[in-house]
Amino acid sequence: MIKVSVMYPFAPNARFDHAYYRDQHMPMVKAKMGDACKYYTVDKGLAGGAPGTQPTYIGMCHIFSDSIEAFQAGFGPHAKEILADIKNYTDLTPVMQISEVVVG
Repeated sequence: MIKVSVMYPFAPNARFDHAYYRDQHMPMVKAKMGDACKYYTVDKGLAGGAPGTQPTYIGMCHIFSDSIEAFQAGFGPHAKEILADIKNYTDLTPVMQISEVVVG
C-alpha cells in the first residue's frame, strides 16, 4: 500500500477554500481515479509544533493506493483535469510525496 500526500505549505494571505477542497475537489479526484484510490483523507492545518505558530501546511490530502503503478494508472489519464481544478480552491503550489505505508 502506498500513500500519495499532496500538501499545501502555509503562506500568509494565501487563498485556500477548505470547503471546496473537501466537498468538490477530492470527491472529483476519487471519482476520476475509481478503484485506484482505495480511500483518501483531507487535513486542515491548525497550528505548528510550538504554541502560537502557524501550521506548516494549510491543507493536505492523502490518497491511498495499492501501488505506485496503480496510482499512476488511475491519476494519469485525468491529471490535466485534476490539476486544472487547483485554481478553484487555492493560489498555492502543492508539494507531493509518495510513501510506502508500513503500519496501517
